[in-house]
Amino acid sequence: MGLDEDALEYHEREPAGKVAISTTKPTNTQRDLSLAYSPGVAAPCRKIDADETDAYRYTAKGNLVGVVSNGSAVLGLGDIGAQASKPVMEGKGVLFKRFADIDVFDVELDQTDVDAFVASVAAMEPTFGGINLEDIKAPECFEIERRLRDQMDIPVFHDDQHGTAIISGAGLLNALDVVDKDVEDVDIAISGAGASAIACAKFYVSLGAKRENITMCDSTGIITQSRADDGDVNEHKAEFARDVPDGDLADAMADADVFIGLSAPDIVSPEMVRSMADDPIIFAMANPDPEIGYEEAKNARDDTVIMGTGRSDHPNQVNNVLGFPFIFRGALDVRATEINEAMKVACAEALAELAREDVPDQVVKAYGDQPLQFGPEYIIPKPVDPRVLFEVAPAVADAAMESGVARTDLDLSAYRERLEARLGKSREMMRVVLNKAKSDPKRVALGEGDDEKMIRAASQMVEEGVADPVLIGDRETIDATIADLGLDFDPEVVDPEAADYEAYADRLHDLRKRDGLTRSEATELVERDPNYLGSVMVEQGDADALLTGLTHHYPSALRPPLQVIGTAPDAEHVAGVYMLTFKNRVLFCADTTVNTAPDADVLAEIAEHVAALARRFNVEPRVAMLSYSDFGSVETEGTEKVAEAAAALRDDPSVDFQVDGEMQADTAVVEDILADTYDFAELDGPANCLVFPNLEAGNIGYKLLQRLGGAEAIGPMLTGMDEPVHVIQRGDEVKDIVNLAGVAVVDAQEEDD
Repeated sequence: MGLDEDALEYHEREPAGKVAISTTKPTNTQRDLSLAYSPGVAAPCRKIDADETDAYRYTAKGNLVGVVSNGSAVLGLGDIGAQASKPVMEGKGVLFKRFADIDVFDVELDQTDVDAFVASVAAMEPTFGGINLEDIKAPECFEIERRLRDQMDIPVFHDDQHGTAIISGAGLLNALDVVDKDVEDVDIAISGAGASAIACAKFYVSLGAKRENITMCDSTGIITQSRADDGDVNEHKAEFARDVPDGDLADAMADADVFIGLSAPDIVSPEMVRSMADDPIIFAMANPDPEIGYEEAKNARDDTVIMGTGRSDHPNQVNNVLGFPFIFRGALDVRATEINEAMKVACAEALAELAREDVPDQVVKAYGDQPLQFGPEYIIPKPVDPRVLFEVAPAVADAAMESGVARTDLDLSAYRERLEARLGKSREMMRVVLNKAKSDPKRVALGEGDDEKMIRAASQMVEEGVADPVLIGDRETIDATIADLGLDFDPEVVDPEAADYEAYADRLHDLRKRDGLTRSEATELVERDPNYLGSVMVEQGDADALLTGLTHHYPSALRPPLQVIGTAPDAEHVAGVYMLTFKNRVLFCADTTVNTAPDADVLAEIAEHVAALARRFNVEPRVAMLSYSDFGSVETEGTEKVAEAAAALRDDPSVDFQVDGEMQADTAVVEDILADTYDFAELDGPANCLVFPNLEAGNIGYKLLQRLGGAEAIGPMLTGMDEPVHVIQRGDEVKDIVNLAGVAVVDAQEEDD
């Protein structure tokens, strides 16, 4: 099937459309329903009647945006009317929810009269926390937005005008930096004089461009002062009339530094590109086909051509989804009365700054592993970059507070953490650990320190302040990689071939000589195997923790630290634990990586390890010892060892956490089964720590939960070592390395206590 057929099938599939309403409170009992509706609902109604601002406290108003259109200017389709525009407005709602967790009602008004449209939208102010105007034709859209902004005490934003302006403005700031030009000095030619083009021109002035350096063209040609004086252009176009001779787009582009296209496809030729100033910036944003093709523009000249389009199949996509969800997120969260120019500029500057930072692996993978590094081919962040939410929204919120349009003040540091939590429970849980790590960073040795991912992770550790990384590897490779990546940090490097580490070889030989390791073999291991070198560094106190395993099989990466560092004094075994985060709950799963067939004593020790780990994440442990039997319902050698481990833990007066078993997995995690069928169980709620009976079950179980249950996995976290060591899984992403570094630092902090 073609794209149209696929799209029709997508929208028609049950349930039809793309959005639905879901409840956010329990509705399972009669009591729930009496609270949700009659008679309980009268209580919040009375509160709001006494103080209208309480609507933000007791209703969804503060997270609800109205996407409002009359369908008079739908992108690529024109004036198709209100009803036909509904799929587009639903789609806008999907983007609000997907990228900023904002709920939307789409409202299609069969109104073309400006007065009637304004009155209809203004009357809905009690419903919404903000209004996003969409696909309304010019010049009516200017008047509608202006009047609604004046009449309404909530943010009103016409994305067709300002969205493109903000995103292209962010790209313009970075593009000018790449070609070393100043915004106040450049000449800008604009093709198009509709809502987006005029908004772009105004916004570039807010960014520092000079109005007299902007030449705007409509279908007739350059908008000149003589045309404005003759009444040939409307008042909105006339704002950018220039006192220059009449001419066409080719005349406007000659010697221009910047071209902004918001008009029609294929109207710019290579010759017109060649007529521009040195190192031109070309944002050809007509959709779906730009004013000039990407390759055609790039190949038109030999110097640097920075090219942006509205398409996702070329670099530097100017995509409005980078703006409106996050602008509204920040505006809603401070209960702003409007979205003003300061907030728009803050959004553009935050986006520009984000494009200069190292790009997460998940973003790179989403775009086919193409290089994403600040420069001519990457001046605008990608829409799927999760960092946009907690970089842009706080910037917008801060600008709202600074400019006096916020009705609520926020602690921006705490606000960033709240926004991270919206991206998933794993971010919320890791923030607990990372904040602890920041309070007292430790030295973390990174085996495989000349691997690109390790280097990028080290850079992020320094930037976030969670650890002091020590890269073990070839210094020349590390320095070259840092330069290639454009990273701005100078890490500590331990290069086994560039320094004398005989003392480490002596210590390794001393530790392993009765296991058959000769002195020369010890020297070779220290010089050739970063896992041995890193392990001895930690054992000798020259590093506080070790991370390794990125390019090794798990057993081979684990062996050196086990041989050199060993288990803690109160531990005989180590275990691997994964933290799985779901939308509203967290599970710690053990053992998933180390012990093949643990007996009762080992299972009991694993339970103590996982309980201690849970507490590092501020989770009070409820430990379930899992089997295929519930409390003696099946008696086999396998179930009896689990029951024995659970009994030993319950009988141990030093065990200060809830634990029970043996029990089946659904018994452990379903509250009704525990509370009703097994009300004698020692757990007062669903288990959050699952101890599997063997490695096979643990590994299978956590992977099924991750893949089919939609859980995010953090780990494996190694417990029971005498010093903090974590073995990364092969292929882990940079964020996984940083997360485990944070866990290792907290481990080291506890070692110091």
